[in-house]
Amino acid sequence: MADLFATDTAGRADRGRPLADRLRPARLEEVVGQEHLTGEDGALTRMIRSGSLGSMIFWGPPGTGKTTVARLLAGQTDLAFEQISAVFSGVADLKKVFESAKLRRANGRQTLLFVDEIHRFNRAQQDSFLPVMEDGTVVLVGATTENPSFELNAALLSRARVLTFRAHSEESIGQLLEKAEAEEGRALPLDATARAVLVRMSDGDGRAALTLAEEVWRAARQGEMFDAEALQNIVQRRAPVYDKGQDGHYNLISALHKAVRGSDPDAALYYLARMFDAGEDPLYLGRRLVRMASEDIGLADPQALVIANAAKDAYDYLGSPEGELAFAQACVYLATAPKSNAVYVAFKAATRAAKEHGSLLPPKHILNAPTRLMKDEDYGAGYRYDHDEPDAFSGQDYFPEKMGRQTFYDPPDRGFERDIRKRLEFWDKIRRQRQSGI
Repeated sequence: MADLFATDTAGRADRGRPLADRLRPARLEEVVGQEHLTGEDGALTRMIRSGSLGSMIFWGPPGTGKTTVARLLAGQTDLAFEQISAVFSGVADLKKVFESAKLRRANGRQTLLFVDEIHRFNRAQQDSFLPVMEDGTVVLVGATTENPSFELNAALLSRARVLTFRAHSEESIGQLLEKAEAEEGRALPLDATARAVLVRMSDGDGRAALTLAEEVWRAARQGEMFDAEALQNIVQRRAPVYDKGQDGHYNLISALHKAVRGSDPDAALYYLARMFDAGEDPLYLGRRLVRMASEDIGLADPQALVIANAAKDAYDYLGSPEGELAFAQACVYLATAPKSNAVYVAFKAATRAAKEHGSLLPPKHILNAPTRLMKDEDYGAGYRYDHDEPDAFSGQDYFPEKMGRQTFYDPPDRGFERDIRKRLEFWDKIRRQRQSGI
């Protein structure tokens, strides 16, 4: 009875471990979803075959196996495995880890140091890794969900290879769920549609998929089968992977801006909805829509800027969720408006010219002369009042004399700017005629 009791206790203890922990792969080739790294010709597989590991940065979203792969690498290359988190560790912790690694190295064994959330270390802390990486005390494997190009020191990146972990595909999430069902010895009580919804809810995060599966099993009564609506009620919803200060934020706003610029209202609405769903600041979205109206539409449709501003005001007046529709309306208007960046390009060109030519004095004929001295210096002499001229256009030159006439604004022949172009061509013709004395 004692042996039976011991076995039962062990089994129940194992069942108490999270499913994601129980399903951790034992070998690199068992890792799901990162075949470009762990497959037959994967980068990590080749490293193991060579018998030598270099320092690496694992970059990828949560739940893609970064920690698991680091453990497996240490095990399959006979390196001592040390793990720290930049969230909970400081300089004192790093010194202890380095000292332990130096002692092991003196005894003939190298250390694989896995640093989770390595981007959370400041620049000075990141620099502290350089000496122990260079002398071979540790093989550093840092894990980050943020873009290493922006978050890690150039010196650290120059000594480590960046390997990208991909978000799980629907197929690889499906494989993980099948492994979970084999481990549990029972199928998930979900119909086909609900199962597909659960896969999408996981948002490419394998650990999240297994956690959701556990919630479903806990909720199910004997013989019960859940549809998509019941699944939503059970697990509520998983917040999208999105950090308003980091890559997710910038990736989505870039996608929204380019969808509007590309005149795709459906894609633009999708990205707008994703950002609202993730809790983006409405004021930020309003500012971006105003920017799109000026940068990508401009005078091709002057109403675009008016409508973008009106959407911001409507949101301020209505609040959420009613005010979100005003943003959607503006988003569709901007996406379907004729596009022109002529004003944007012209202003950049004018800015460059202003910097290049310095503090040139405007031509004297367009300067006011409030004093006798200024009149004596010919300030205002020869100025022609445009409203007194034929067609309300004098054709005078307004650029500094030393600079000469410039052309910055070149409107395209579409939208409202078609009319502006005709107007400019008409004025240019008159200007040339009057300057030539015709």
